[in-house]
Amino acid sequence: MSFPGPGSFAWAAAAILIAALVGLGLWLWTPDKSREELESRYLDAPTDMVDVAGLRLHVRDTGPRQAPAVILIHGFGSSLHTWEAWAGGLSTDYRVVRFDLPGSGLSEPDPTGDYTVGRSVEILQALMDGMGIDRASLVGNSMGGRVAWNFAARNPGRVEKLVLISPDGFASPGEEYGRRTEVPLPMKLMRYTLPRVFLRMNLAPAYGDPARMTDAYLDRYHDLIRAPGVRDALIARMEQAVREDPVPLLRRIEAPTLLLWGEKDALIPVANAEDYLRALPHGTLVRLPGIGHVPQEEAPAATLEPVKAFLAR
Repeated sequence: MSFPGPGSFAWAAAAILIAALVGLGLWLWTPDKSREELESRYLDAPTDMVDVAGLRLHVRDTGPRQAPAVILIHGFGSSLHTWEAWAGGLSTDYRVVRFDLPGSGLSEPDPTGDYTVGRSVEILQALMDGMGIDRASLVGNSMGGRVAWNFAARNPGRVEKLVLISPDGFASPGEEYGRRTEVPLPMKLMRYTLPRVFLRMNLAPAYGDPARMTDAYLDRYHDLIRAPGVRDALIARMEQAVREDPVPLLRRIEAPTLLLWGEKDALIPVANAEDYLRALPHGTLVRLPGIGHVPQEEAPAATLEPVKAFLAR
């Protein structure tokens, strides 16, 4: 009887290792989904794709056209679908407009490659102009909150009321204003790999109770982040983010402002609300016990009530 020599064992071990790496690579590799597939699932009507400022934006416009307008602006990595329940609750009394920011959801990437807040403010203004909306109340979550308050500061005559839900803007401890964000390598690798289980781990901190992050929410996020060009746009948005001291702009806001903040927000802590209250001329705060960063998803019915009351004043 003969036994294979050490060289044979080495080749066998190498073959097993290569097979394992190939299998791991195939599991980690996360290609884009086709636009046709995504639109068949997430686009209500072809007319919801609208030309705005040289862009193709996904826009939904519900409620009475002559009613006061409310525009909903989503956060980083999200889409207009985050507002589904709130849009339904507001559309009886308001004209509700929600849209995917460029390179988010079904909106196509910005051909200019500009994903700064200033560009988002320009796009919001062009959208309002194109829809014949002279004045609206703005509701923004996280990054969308930063877009909303920047717009309100620069266009005070066009904003009726302002609702900021865990808004982005102030630097975290240790961060400096005026410096670009350093994008970590794992985020850059998102271009190539985004297993569903990893996305769940990254989304869970956005919820005060992670059990409220349903499989339907996770499926939607996973699908739409894989739209063509979206991951490149998300990385570009991070790379172009430069924090400037928000206080001078916040002090220019004339609109009554509601700050809505989950007390269990692990992404932008409720303690930041005090910074906003010191800077905003007409700011009030509603704290949401047990709620995290996306109250419109985590507890939509309960958290919409203070917003409706504020808008109705």
